[in-house]
Amino acid sequence: MTASPPRAAKKPITHTLHGETRPDDYHWLKTQGKTDPEVLGYLNAENVYLDAVMAPLRETQRVIYQELLSHVQERDDQPPVPEGSYAYFTRTEEGKAHPLFLRRPLNGGEEEVLLDLNALREREGHANVWVYQTRPSPDGRFWAYLLDTTGQEVFELRVLDTRTGELAESPLTGVGGWTLAWGADGSHLYSSRDDETQRAYQIWRHALGQPQDTDELLYQEDDPTFRVHAFLSENGNTLLIASEAGITSEWHALDAHDPHSRPEPILPRERGVEYSVTDGGDHWLALTNQGGATEFKLVTLPKGDGLTWADATEVWPHDPQRYLTGMHLFASHLLVSGREGGFSRLWVLPRTAQGYGAPRRVEFPEASYTVYIGPNHVFDTAVARIVYTSLTRPAEHLDLDLNTLRTTLVKATPVPNYDPSQYVAEQVWAAAGDGERVPVSLVRRKDTALPAPTLLYAYGSYGIPTDPEFRSTRLPLLDRGWVWAIAHIRGGSELGRRWYEAGRLAYKMNTFTDFIAAAEHLKASGVATDLVAMGRSAGGLLMGAVVNLRPDLFRAAFVGVPFVDVLSTMLDESIPLTTGEYDEWGNPNEPGAYATMREYSPYDNLKAGVYPHLFVSTGLNDPRVAYWEPAKYAARLRDLRQPGSGVLVLKTNMGAGHGGSSGRYDALNEAAEEYAFALAAVGGRLEETEQ
Repeated sequence: MTASPPRAAKKPITHTLHGETRPDDYHWLKTQGKTDPEVLGYLNAENVYLDAVMAPLRETQRVIYQELLSHVQERDDQPPVPEGSYAYFTRTEEGKAHPLFLRRPLNGGEEEVLLDLNALREREGHANVWVYQTRPSPDGRFWAYLLDTTGQEVFELRVLDTRTGELAESPLTGVGGWTLAWGADGSHLYSSRDDETQRAYQIWRHALGQPQDTDELLYQEDDPTFRVHAFLSENGNTLLIASEAGITSEWHALDAHDPHSRPEPILPRERGVEYSVTDGGDHWLALTNQGGATEFKLVTLPKGDGLTWADATEVWPHDPQRYLTGMHLFASHLLVSGREGGFSRLWVLPRTAQGYGAPRRVEFPEASYTVYIGPNHVFDTAVARIVYTSLTRPAEHLDLDLNTLRTTLVKATPVPNYDPSQYVAEQVWAAAGDGERVPVSLVRRKDTALPAPTLLYAYGSYGIPTDPEFRSTRLPLLDRGWVWAIAHIRGGSELGRRWYEAGRLAYKMNTFTDFIAAAEHLKASGVATDLVAMGRSAGGLLMGAVVNLRPDLFRAAFVGVPFVDVLSTMLDESIPLTTGEYDEWGNPNEPGAYATMREYSPYDNLKAGVYPHLFVSTGLNDPRVAYWEPAKYAARLRDLRQPGSGVLVLKTNMGAGHGGSSGRYDALNEAAEEYAFALAAVGGRLEETEQ
C-alpha cells in the first residue's frame, strides 16, 4: 500500500445530557464547517488513501464499469406522457451523461427539445446538475423546471418560453424542491421555500413576468416538526397544500382558477391522524387512518366549512390485511395503490354520479412483483399509465384499461445483453428473535451453486418499502456467481403499516435485529458463504448498527451517506431534518427517547474490536446526512479497530450531495468501484490489517 491511513486530529470535548457525559474527539469536523481547510484536508487525505487502496483494483473496476455500461441502452426514450396538446418525455443519448427533455404535438408534428441538460451543464460550468420537477403551463406555452447545481437541494425555478426558446423571466432563487404547479390560467406558479434548516415551510404564488419580491405568501407552517408541499388536483381545479409531520397531517385547498384565492382548511390537524386528499368535484376524497384504521380506509367528505370526521362517508372500509397507500382520480374511475400479502397492489373503483363502486384488484402473472401508479396528466380518460417490474423483469410501462383491467405494453425497458431466463428469484423467511417472520427476496443466476457470496441490502425506515424490482446494476455480481438479497425488515412497510410501526421510535432496534436474523438465516440455510452488507442514508444507520452488534457476521459492509451520529444530529435543531423527524427517531431531549437512541447510535456505540472491511461514503454538499457524520464515524473507527480488522475507507464526493454524482456514467463508475471493493474483500485481496 502506497499511503498510510489518515488520522484526524483529536480535539476532545464532551456532550452532557440526562446525567451522561459523552466524550467526542471529532466533533470539530462538524463545528469547523465544510469550507474549513483542516476539515477539507482530512477529507482529501481520506480520498487519497481510498485511491491507494483501490489502485490494485482499478482494472477490475474498469472491467465492471464496461459490463455495467453494456447493459445500458445509451440512446433511449422514456415513454411519452400526454398532457394538454403535447406528449412529454426524456431522452438519453450515447455518450451524454444527462437527459434531454422533449415534447411532441399529439396531433402530429416535429418534436421540440425543451432542455438539454448536458448543454446547460457545459454552458454554465456546473460539476453536477439535477432537475427535480418539470411542469408545462396549461396551454403549453411555458415549461417550468426546478434546477439544483450543487447537490444541496436548493433550487432555481426556471421558466422556458417555448415560442422563443429563451427563459421567460429571471430564475426564481432559493425555492424548495417539492412543489411546482401552475394556476389554471397559466398566469402564475406555485412553489415552496425552506427555512434556515431546509424545512419546507412556505407556499408562494408567483405572477409570471413579475419580480420575485412581489410574490405572495399563501401559507406558512410555524410548527418546526411539520413540512409543507402543494400540488394541483387531478381535475385541475384545486391547489392542495399538505402540511405533514411523521404521524399527523393537515390539508388546505384554494381555487386554482382564481389568481387571488387564499387557502382554506379542509380538516384541522389532530395528533396521530393522517390523511391524504384529492378533489372529487362536489366532495373531498381521502385516505385516512382516522378512527383506528391503522392500515387506512377510503372516505368521502362533503365540501364546506367546519368539517369534522363525523361528516365522512366510508367508501372502502379498513382491513388490517390491506394497507392503502395512495390514489389517483380520473373522471370515471379511482385508481388506488396499496399493499397486500407483502407486495404492492393496485385496485380500480368505478365512479358514477351515485358514488364509487366496489374495488377490483389488478392481477399480474408473477407471484412476486412491484407495481405502482405512473405519471398521469389526463383527467377525462379510461386509461392509466402504470409501471410493473420484478427482480428478473425490467420495468414495463403499461397502459391499464380502467374498465376491463387489461394492460397494454407501452414500453419495456431495454436491457442489452440480458436474458431473464438465466436468472431466478425467490422469497425466503427468516425468524426474528421475537418470533416475527422477516421476508427476504433473493435473485441469482440459475447456474449459481449455493452457498455463494451474498450481498444483503436493506433500508428499513420511514415506512419506505424496498420492493422486488429489477436493477441492471446487480448483473456484474450475479454473473460472477453471487446472490443479491433484500431483507424486508421492520421500519419499512412491506407487511403494512404495522411493519413500519414495529421499527420506529422505541422499537427501532427491531430494524437492526431483523437484518441480523436475515443474515444468519442466509448462512444457516445454505444460501450464503461470505456476506457483504449494504445500505444508504437511514440504511447507512442500519449498517453502522449491525456492524456494531455483529461485526463477525459480515465480510464487508458499504455504509453509504450514513446517519450514524444519531444523538448529535437529533439534538441539533438548527440542521435539516431534525425537528421534522422526532416522530421517526424520537426527541432526545426527552430521557426515554435519548436512552433508546443511545442504545443503537452507531457513532456512540463504537468500541475497540475487530471490524470487517468498511467502505464509507458521503457527499460534501449533502443536506440530509451531513458530511461530518461519516467523517466522524471513520475517524473514531480508525482509533478503535484492532489487528485483524479489514480495510476502512472513507470516500467524499466533493461536488455532490445525498444522491452522489448526477451523471449516469459517473454513477456507474461509482457502483463499479464498490463492486471491485466487495470482490476483493471476499476474495482476500484487501489487506486484513493496516500498515
